[in-house]
Amino acid sequence: MRQYSADLTPPWKKPQPVPEVPADPGLVVEEPATGFCGAVIRCEAGTVTLEDRFGKHRVFPLEPRGFLLEGRVVTLVKPAAGPVRPTRTASGSVAVPGARARVARAGRIYVEGRHDAELVEKVWGDDLRIEGVVVEYLEGVDDLPSIVDSFAPGPDARLGVLVDHLVPGTKEWHIAESVTSEHALVVGHPYIDIWEAVKPSSVGIEAWPQVPRGQDWKTGVCRALGWPENTGAAWQHILSRVRSYKDLEPELLGSVERLIDHVTVS
Repeated sequence: MRQYSADLTPPWKKPQPVPEVPADPGLVVEEPATGFCGAVIRCEAGTVTLEDRFGKHRVFPLEPRGFLLEGRVVTLVKPAAGPVRPTRTASGSVAVPGARARVARAGRIYVEGRHDAELVEKVWGDDLRIEGVVVEYLEGVDDLPSIVDSFAPGPDARLGVLVDHLVPGTKEWHIAESVTSEHALVVGHPYIDIWEAVKPSSVGIEAWPQVPRGQDWKTGVCRALGWPENTGAAWQHILSRVRSYKDLEPELLGSVERLIDHVTVS
């Protein structure tokens, strides 16, 4: 005799299984009860912490059917133990593990020298690759107006320029003021050289020394600090002490963030 199940509910009316998804750092989900959408930055003790695009944090319990992932209901679970991945990039942004570099934009960011480019790469490199922004160095800004004219910035090819020692009344300030393109943004920091934009405490010194006028500033710094007068080696030492944005002065941080926004935001 044919046997029938006691449950006569049609298959299409039965509750569908909800997938379990590890709450890996960088995963973007929505909590439907509040509408809060953000990236996972931490998962611990039965809770998950999300950060939205404005940097606001919210903590939610890891409950069954508690989140939406790309519009689908999921249950977030604590990730399996494994290699610890950084939840933040060196610039302080939410890290996106496994993200591929974007095809380079037509826009560019120009900096004065190789040391500037290396510092920007070390702190903002992950962000720049995701945004597809290329950083190039100029070996000085004396010819900046003609360089900007040659680049011919436009709405789809914006240009950002980072200038050292950008203080009202200086040579650098007058050069920056002569750039008039609405699609080019010239910003800077008040320090004589990018070295000074690294916090002295991060380098292990009390302060950057005052170098008399007429002396090469970098060589004078090495001499005053008792370092060998090898500016290339000195810079590598300084750069090695920079681990994140926390090792840099706020004036540099704000300028670089403005340039990235200028090049990437419509």
